[in-house]
Amino acid sequence: MTELTFAADVTRAPRSRSRRLTSGDMANALLALLVLLFVAPMMVAIALSIRAQDGGPALFRQRRVGRDGRVFECLKFRTMVVDSETMLAHRLATDPQAREEWARIRKLRDDPRVTPAGRFLRRASLDELPQLINILRGDMRLVGPRPIMEEEISLYGVHFRHYCAVRPGMTGLWQVSGRNQLSFRRRVVMDVAYVRRRRLALDLKILARTLPVVFLQRGSS
Repeated sequence: MTELTFAADVTRAPRSRSRRLTSGDMANALLALLVLLFVAPMMVAIALSIRAQDGGPALFRQRRVGRDGRVFECLKFRTMVVDSETMLAHRLATDPQAREEWARIRKLRDDPRVTPAGRFLRRASLDELPQLINILRGDMRLVGPRPIMEEEISLYGVHFRHYCAVRPGMTGLWQVSGRNQLSFRRRVVMDVAYVRRRRLALDLKILARTLPVVFLQRGSS
């Protein structure tokens, strides 16, 4: 799967899907519940360690856009300092290189907001475990495009409708194809490609590739 292979499809309208509860939805919820029960002790330990480091909340809640443009609270373990937004604004205002990097990939590789424990959680993708709760709530799926922020909608242009066509996922095509090494544009191409070509076989392939990517921490820098 390459960017060029999918580029011809990204501007075509996504296929409509039924909004009724499907067998796929139930399978996603069941698998998410099983995984959640398995990792619950580890999640409790992570939450307690985050609380102990600075007394701040263990969970980070952020408004994200899901299927049909519905906004929901996406859950993650908090990996940043409490006043992270103020710190980011200062960094972007005073560091041209950081400002260019943020504009290009919407991330900072050397992000001063991230705590030492948070860096480990991110490299291992453990910060995203609370999104299993989002799946049980019906906000997300195991596989799908990334859940985007409201303030980013304008950046997606005509492709935004593809993000509204399906539920966002914990993992997806771009996460197993380079993660943070990819440019913002390349991530959008891959997300839209997934929406256009989504099917069970592709979901299973992405899930199978997710485990080695996470364990080997590929593209997490």
